[in-house]
Amino acid sequence: MSHKNEPFASDAALPWEPAGEGVTRKVLTYRDEVMMVRVRFEAGAVGAAHSHPHIQCSLVESGVFKITIGGRSQRLVAGDSFLVPPDVVHGAVAVEAGTLVDVFTPMRADFVA
Repeated sequence: MSHKNEPFASDAALPWEPAGEGVTRKVLTYRDEVMMVRVRFEAGAVGAAHSHPHIQCSLVESGVFKITIGGRSQRLVAGDSFLVPPDVVHGAVAVEAGTLVDVFTPMRADFVA
């Protein structure tokens, strides 16, 4: 059941979905123009380098991550954030288990297909 355009999303009611080895995600609130996603990483899990046409803003909710954007890497901890411009190659490595909260504009239709 889609919750697109719903004003509220109950975290407990939303399923975790596989998103790579040691990585799961759940789509939170979204509409055509924007989408929020929680992404959970086991320690050592890798969000493989990739690019997409969406702008991405992300918050490190918990854990420690090595984030690489356009060839530049930085270690980020809970409370830190990062911005990925459209079509820039980026990736993540969970130095410690943790969770990212990603916001995309426009929404990632591939996450709800």
